[in-house]
Amino acid sequence: MISNSSKYALKAVIFLALHTDDTRKMSVKEMSKHIKVPQPYIAKLLQELSKRNLISSTRGPRGGFYLNEANKSLPISEIVYAVEGRNQFSSCLLGLEDCDQAKPCPIHHLIGPPRNELLAILEKTTIAHLAHDLKTKNTFLQ
Repeated sequence: MISNSSKYALKAVIFLALHTDDTRKMSVKEMSKHIKVPQPYIAKLLQELSKRNLISSTRGPRGGFYLNEANKSLPISEIVYAVEGRNQFSSCLLGLEDCDQAKPCPIHHLIGPPRNELLAILEKTTIAHLAHDLKTKNTFLQ
């Protein structure tokens, strides 16, 4: 239900949550190597997330990308919305323009409840929560 770009962005943000803070930054080159995403691709995603203040960055020789406490408290839905756009989750899966609750497509009622459940999970789960699960080895990233 989400694009590869969103998957890569989430992977990058979770990795930053684990390995960076206000005093430790990470370059695009280093992150690309660790999360196994092409450098130009991850650079573009990180720049967009930084522009939207979803992650932090500093320029210069000791610069790079990082997450501060405010970034970590954001829901992961914000990362997905930054990449996908908010309309991605409300558009018709069959691509019909007029599909809505009043005039549903053939699969509208099948997809609607799981889509709403996914959105609720994305909106209540923070970046810090996912990083915590990784630190306690309840989940894995690589």
